[in-house]
Amino acid sequence: MIAAGSLAFVARTRNGTIEEVSELQFRTEIMPGTTDTHDTERIVIDIGGGGGGTRPPSKGGGGGDEDNDRRRWKPPQGRYPTAITLTLVSISMFFLVPCTVFIVLAHTSKVWVPLHVPRVLWLNTAILVVSSFTLEKARQRLSAPDFRGFRKLWRATTILGILFLAGQFVVWLQLAASGLYIATNQAASFLYVFTAAHAVHLLGGIAGLLYVALHDFEKGKISRVTAVKITSYYWHFMDGLWIFLLLLLYLGT
Repeated sequence: MIAAGSLAFVARTRNGTIEEVSELQFRTEIMPGTTDTHDTERIVIDIGGGGGGTRPPSKGGGGGDEDNDRRRWKPPQGRYPTAITLTLVSISMFFLVPCTVFIVLAHTSKVWVPLHVPRVLWLNTAILVVSSFTLEKARQRLSAPDFRGFRKLWRATTILGILFLAGQFVVWLQLAASGLYIATNQAASFLYVFTAAHAVHLLGGIAGLLYVALHDFEKGKISRVTAVKITSYYWHFMDGLWIFLLLLLYLGT
């Protein structure tokens, strides 16, 4: 007895749709006494690219299994480090202009009045450096994995970041109490601009720390490991940027 059948080749396109490419007809001999069946088997070929970003097909026909697959699936994580790199480049370009103007005026301006760097700024710098240390220790705890230790160190980093911002506010109060305002002289203007601009950008880092601490990563598109990585990149960059700005202010005096 001769049995007929077909084999359909299906391609998954880049936008996730399913398109049938071709169907291969075949015939085969079957043993007497068996049932002749005519089935078409569909073989899915993924041509969408993108590494591990293609959503796996759900198993079974039940809606619950499909919902679980959709909840566990996450898009490619490589785009997040790329995005944070572009962000850091943009921030560098933003600070490049005032830093260049500061250097030029500090060496050429005839009305430049040197400004004493408040001591509180050095204490704030130490707090920020310690926060980078606790952040790296938190990443190590996450890799262990030790989630309890990770959360403890992550909270400590967040608190230290908030303390740094509070210390910067104290510096502004001290400057105002001594009669130095943003329009008093050029050096005072740059001190206010540098500390305020850095504080605003550091708020973004604190927002990232809070996001990692409070977000439910089981339902999100970004994984916890990736979120911790890009947040640490941003935080360490803001740490190094502040040290550079402080040294610039100190040398400018």
